[in-house]
Amino acid sequence: MKLQDKRLLPANVRFRNQLKPGDIGYITYLHGILYAQEYGWDYTFETYVAVPLAEFAKEHNDRERIWIVEKDGHIAGSVAIVEASLSKAQLRWMLLAPELRGVGLGRYLVETALDFCKQHGYSTVFLWTVSLLTVATKLYQSVGFQLTEEKTHRIWGAQLTEQCYEWHSNNSQPREMN
Repeated sequence: MKLQDKRLLPANVRFRNQLKPGDIGYITYLHGILYAQEYGWDYTFETYVAVPLAEFAKEHNDRERIWIVEKDGHIAGSVAIVEASLSKAQLRWMLLAPELRGVGLGRYLVETALDFCKQHGYSTVFLWTVSLLTVATKLYQSVGFQLTEEKTHRIWGAQLTEQCYEWHSNNSQPREMN
Protein backbone atom coordinates (compact mmCIF):
# COMPACT_ATOMS: atom_id res chain seq x y z
CA MET A 1 0.00 0.00 0.00
CA LYS A 2 1.24 3.47 -0.78
CA LEU A 3 -0.30 6.19 1.36
CA GLN A 4 -1.00 9.05 -1.06
CA ASP A 5 -2.80 11.52 1.16
CA LYS A 6 -4.18 12.02 4.64
CA ARG A 7 -7.59 10.69 3.62
CA LEU A 8 -6.05 7.20 3.55
CA LEU A 9 -4.76 7.42 7.12
CA PRO A 10 -6.15 4.94 9.61
CA ALA A 11 -9.02 6.58 11.51
CA ASN A 12 -7.05 6.63 14.77
CA VAL A 13 -3.94 8.36 13.30
CA ARG A 14 -3.52 12.12 13.00
CA PHE A 15 -0.70 14.55 12.22
CA ARG A 16 -0.17 17.92 13.82
CA ASN A 17 2.46 20.62 13.48
CA GLN A 18 2.04 22.55 16.70
CA LEU A 19 4.05 21.59 19.77
CA LYS A 20 2.16 21.08 23.01
CA PRO A 21 3.42 20.79 26.58
CA GLY A 22 5.12 17.42 27.01
CA ASP A 23 5.89 16.87 23.32
CA ILE A 24 9.63 17.50 23.54
CA GLY A 25 9.98 15.11 26.45
CA TYR A 26 7.75 12.47 24.92
CA ILE A 27 9.41 12.54 21.48
CA THR A 28 12.78 12.21 23.24
CA TYR A 29 11.42 9.39 25.41
CA LEU A 30 9.98 7.54 22.41
CA HIS A 31 13.31 7.74 20.57
CA GLY A 32 15.21 6.58 23.66
CA ILE A 33 12.91 3.67 24.49
CA LEU A 34 12.45 2.36 20.94
CA TYR A 35 16.13 2.50 19.98
CA ALA A 36 17.12 0.88 23.29
CA GLN A 37 14.59 -1.93 22.80
CA GLU A 38 15.30 -2.49 19.11
CA TYR A 39 19.07 -1.87 18.93
CA GLY A 40 20.42 -1.75 22.47
CA TRP A 41 21.43 1.90 22.37
CA ASP A 42 22.08 3.57 25.71
CA TYR A 43 20.73 6.73 27.34
CA THR A 44 23.22 9.00 25.54
CA PHE A 45 21.08 8.74 22.41
CA GLU A 46 18.37 10.65 24.25
CA THR A 47 20.65 13.68 24.65
CA TYR A 48 21.41 13.52 20.93
CA VAL A 49 17.66 13.88 20.34
CA ALA A 50 16.74 16.14 23.27
CA VAL A 51 19.24 18.99 22.93
CA PRO A 52 18.58 19.97 19.28
CA LEU A 53 14.86 19.22 19.68
CA ALA A 54 14.69 21.64 22.61
CA GLU A 55 16.53 24.27 20.54
CA PHE A 56 14.09 23.71 17.69
CA ALA A 57 11.16 24.18 20.08
CA LYS A 58 12.63 27.45 21.39
CA GLU A 59 13.65 29.04 18.12
CA HIS A 60 12.08 27.49 15.02
CA ASN A 61 10.88 29.71 12.19
CA ASP A 62 8.40 29.51 9.30
CA ARG A 63 10.94 27.60 7.17
CA GLU A 64 11.06 24.81 9.74
CA ARG A 65 8.32 22.37 10.70
CA ILE A 66 7.67 19.32 12.81
CA TRP A 67 5.08 16.68 12.05
CA ILE A 68 3.91 14.82 15.13
CA VAL A 69 2.10 11.54 14.54
CA GLU A 70 -0.60 10.70 17.05
CA LYS A 71 -2.34 7.35 17.35
CA ASP A 72 -5.42 7.32 19.56
CA GLY A 73 -4.36 10.72 20.90
CA HIS A 74 -0.84 9.61 21.92
CA ILE A 75 2.43 10.50 20.19
CA ALA A 76 3.54 7.60 18.01
CA GLY A 77 6.10 9.24 15.73
CA SER A 78 7.61 12.36 14.29
CA VAL A 79 9.70 13.97 11.59
CA ALA A 80 10.97 17.53 11.23
CA ILE A 81 12.68 19.89 8.85
CA VAL A 82 15.32 22.15 10.41
CA GLU A 83 16.93 25.01 8.50
CA ALA A 84 20.70 24.64 8.06
CA SER A 85 21.09 27.58 5.62
CA LEU A 86 18.93 29.48 3.13
CA SER A 87 19.31 26.65 0.61
CA LYS A 88 19.88 23.62 2.87
CA ALA A 89 17.67 21.85 5.42
CA GLN A 90 18.06 18.83 7.66
CA LEU A 91 15.47 16.10 8.02
CA ARG A 92 15.45 15.08 11.70
CA TRP A 93 13.68 12.94 14.31
CA MET A 94 12.10 10.51 11.84
CA LEU A 95 10.49 7.78 13.90
CA LEU A 96 7.35 5.67 13.91
CA ALA A 97 6.15 3.34 16.64
CA PRO A 98 6.41 -0.30 15.50
CA GLU A 99 2.65 -0.73 15.08
CA LEU A 100 2.58 2.09 12.50
CA ARG A 101 5.43 0.83 10.34
CA GLY A 102 5.04 -0.86 6.98
CA VAL A 103 1.82 0.84 5.87
CA GLY A 104 3.23 3.88 4.06
CA LEU A 105 3.21 6.40 6.91
CA GLY A 106 7.00 6.80 6.85
CA ARG A 107 6.97 7.46 3.12
CA TYR A 108 4.09 9.90 3.55
CA LEU A 109 6.01 11.79 6.25
CA VAL A 110 9.23 12.00 4.23
CA GLU A 111 7.45 13.05 1.03
CA THR A 112 5.43 15.64 2.95
CA ALA A 113 8.63 16.99 4.48
CA LEU A 114 10.33 17.17 1.07
CA ASP A 115 7.31 18.95 -0.42
CA PHE A 116 7.59 21.47 2.42
CA CYS A 117 11.28 21.94 1.55
CA LYS A 118 10.47 22.59 -2.11
CA GLN A 119 7.80 25.13 -1.14
CA HIS A 120 10.29 26.95 1.09
CA GLY A 121 13.11 27.12 -1.44
CA TYR A 122 15.49 24.51 -0.10
CA SER A 123 17.57 22.97 -2.86
CA THR A 124 19.29 20.39 -0.62
CA VAL A 125 18.07 18.31 2.30
CA PHE A 126 20.40 16.12 4.31
CA LEU A 127 19.89 13.62 7.08
CA TRP A 128 22.02 11.45 9.34
CA THR A 129 21.12 7.84 10.04
CA VAL A 130 22.98 4.62 10.80
CA SER A 131 23.66 1.75 8.43
CA LEU A 132 21.75 -0.84 10.44
CA LEU A 133 18.47 1.01 9.84
CA THR A 134 18.11 -0.67 6.46
CA VAL A 135 14.36 -0.14 6.03
CA ALA A 136 14.76 3.58 6.66
CA THR A 137 17.72 3.88 4.29
CA LYS A 138 15.74 2.08 1.56
CA LEU A 139 12.94 4.60 2.04
CA TYR A 140 15.34 7.55 1.86
CA GLN A 141 17.00 6.19 -1.27
CA SER A 142 13.62 5.51 -2.91
CA VAL A 143 12.71 9.21 -2.73
CA GLY A 144 16.05 10.37 -4.10
CA PHE A 145 18.45 10.63 -1.15
CA GLN A 146 22.02 9.60 -1.95
CA LEU A 147 24.72 8.50 0.46
CA THR A 148 27.43 11.18 0.79
CA GLU A 149 29.41 10.30 3.91
CA GLU A 150 30.03 7.45 6.35
CA LYS A 151 31.88 7.26 9.64
CA THR A 152 32.18 4.29 11.97
CA HIS A 153 32.74 4.85 15.66
CA ARG A 154 31.43 4.03 19.11
CA ILE A 155 28.34 6.07 19.88
CA TRP A 156 25.22 5.54 22.02
CA GLY A 157 26.82 2.48 23.62
CA ALA A 158 27.36 0.66 20.33
CA GLN A 159 29.78 0.48 17.41
CA LEU A 160 27.82 2.11 14.58
CA THR A 161 28.34 3.41 11.07
CA GLU A 162 26.69 6.79 10.77
CA GLN A 163 25.63 7.78 7.27
CA CYS A 164 24.79 11.14 5.77
CA TYR A 165 22.32 11.21 2.88
CA GLU A 166 21.46 14.18 0.67
CA TRP A 167 18.50 14.96 -1.52
CA HIS A 168 18.61 17.67 -4.21
CA SER A 169 15.40 19.25 -5.47
CA ASN A 170 16.67 19.53 -9.06
CA ASN A 171 17.27 15.82 -9.58
CA SER A 172 15.09 13.94 -7.10
CA GLN A 173 12.06 12.09 -8.36
CA PRO A 174 10.13 9.96 -5.89
CA ARG A 175 10.18 6.29 -6.91
CA GLU A 176 8.25 3.29 -5.70
CA MET A 177 10.01 1.27 -3.02
CA ASN A 178 10.70 -2.33 -3.97
